[in-house]
Order: sequence, then C-alpha cells, then structure tokens
Amino acid sequence: MRVLTWHVHGSWTTSFVHGDHTYVVPRTPRRDADGRGRARTFPWPDNAVERSPAELRAEPVDVVVLQRPHEIELAERWLGRRPGVDVPAVYVEHDTPRGPAAATRHPMADRADIPLVHVTHFNEVFWESGAAPTRVIEHGIVDPGHHYTGDLDRAGMVVNEPVRRARITGSDLLPAFAAAAPLDVFGMGVRGLPDHLGLPAGRMRVHEDLPQHAMHRELAARRVYVHPYRWTSLGLALLEAMQLGMPVVALAATEAVEAVPADAGVVSTRPDVLADAVRELVADPGRAKEMGRAARAAALRRYPLERFLAAWDELLQEVTG
Repeated sequence: MRVLTWHVHGSWTTSFVHGDHTYVVPRTPRRDADGRGRARTFPWPDNAVERSPAELRAEPVDVVVLQRPHEIELAERWLGRRPGVDVPAVYVEHDTPRGPAAATRHPMADRADIPLVHVTHFNEVFWESGAAPTRVIEHGIVDPGHHYTGDLDRAGMVVNEPVRRARITGSDLLPAFAAAAPLDVFGMGVRGLPDHLGLPAGRMRVHEDLPQHAMHRELAARRVYVHPYRWTSLGLALLEAMQLGMPVVALAATEAVEAVPADAGVVSTRPDVLADAVRELVADPGRAKEMGRAARAAALRRYPLERFLAAWDELLQEVTG
C-alpha cells in the first residue's frame, strides 16, 4: 500500500516505516511540524518517501494514518480527499488525556468511520472514545542491540522538554535521584534543566539531542535507567533502554507497571523507594547487570518489531477492504 503519515513521533514512526509498504511523509519547505519529512537523526529505510503538499494531490494514497486532529483538514486539502470518507483512515493516539484523567473525550469520539488506535491499554481505558471503534496496537521497536556495560556508576534517563513539561515528565523528582547517584539526562530541550532544578554539574549532566545511535551507546554505559514520568503513554526510550540491557527504576504510573516486570527493575509510587533503588543498583553492578538481562528479555518478548508490524498490516488490510 501507499500510506500517508506524518513524522510526528520519531521513534514510533521509525518502527512504523519498517513495514513492507510505501510510507509517504509530507515535507514542507521549512520542515516544520506538519512537514518534517524523513528523519535526519534516525536511520529510515528507502520505502519512506518525502512528498511536498503540492505533490500529494497526484499521489495515489491508499490509506491515511492520522496522529493529530488537524491532520484531517490537512489531508483533505493536500490530497483533495476526505479521510474516512473518500480515502480510508485510522487515527493513532500516542498520548494520555490532557484534560480530566478519566473523563476527557477524544477528538475522534464522534467518528465511527475512522478507527482509533491506542498504543497502550492504559490509553484505551482512560480516553472516553464514544462511537469511535477502538483497538490497541502496542509498541514494537527496532532492537538497538544488547550494548549495556554499566561501566559508569551513574544513572541515565531520556526526556524531551523536561522544564516545560515538568509535572508530566516527573522533573521535580529528579533531585532525589541525583542525590542517590549522579544523573545524566539525554534528549531535546534539556540544557536548562540543571539550573531549573538548582543542581550542580557534579550531580546532573545534560546531553542535548544526540543522534540516536550515539545516545544509545552513551546511555548503555550508565548503571541504571530512571523513568520518573507521571503521565505519559509509554515512553519508547524506556523500551529502548530495556532492550539495551539496562535495569529500570520507574514511577508506577500509566503503562510502566505493565512494561517493567519485577525481575527487570524497581517500580513504585514512592520516590524514596525509587531513590534507594537507584543508590543500591549503582552500588551493585552484578545485580544491575542481572536485572538488565531480564529487562532486555522482557522488552524483546512484549515489544518486538515483527509483532507491531504484523498488527498494523492486519489493520490496514481491514480498513482498505
């Protein structure tokens, strides 16, 4: 098939375009949020092709994969066809509700013609989806390989915009972790985080927007992975860290309780328990390595790329008839 989709969430799209279809990705002159085109920091296969909005009018698209409400209007304007009416469409919901946790109505709730795909079971339970037909296709990721060494007695985490999204990402919990072990933070918009939290360089270092392969190499040298998110669907960086072979210390929120089994790390709602776990794992390389092996096995078992792509193939065949 020829599948139109936007480059919104880099890691998810990287997995998605590894299927057997042609993935048409809009590219605008400024490569803004509605037209980023192909990834420039992730390795994408050649079957992900860029098209300008003008070129899309002549593009024989078989199905549209939507990820944001305004993409319905964009697709109609750029393709000259209405998603769900003139061309089959599905909508992927990556995030937890941003309004009242259990009562927020999804933007697709009134549309029975566009299936709503949640990336976690937690999302499906919490969004009020109305008439929209729903299903869950759990994440599947490109295996980064077992690169864990844990040579550095430091903790690591990956986060984007931790100052603006402080409560969501659990940034306010980081001083307790940084007190337990020096903390390295990787991601976009992380430069101002130590000053925002009042942490000296000796307790927190930040690494701004490294290429994915370089970030994986650096992350895997840290002893333990920290996941303090309060309200996120399920960070793909967590799954990547697990497949790297890292032990996990995670806040027991949203889907993390399903993703991290007991032998792969420590999951709790208590920050003091989590900080103690960071301290203990950093001090015990043998235990950390053993937990990391269990984390990798669990992530490979539950979040393989092949299962993810097969589930998407099934759905795309279904909606296109």
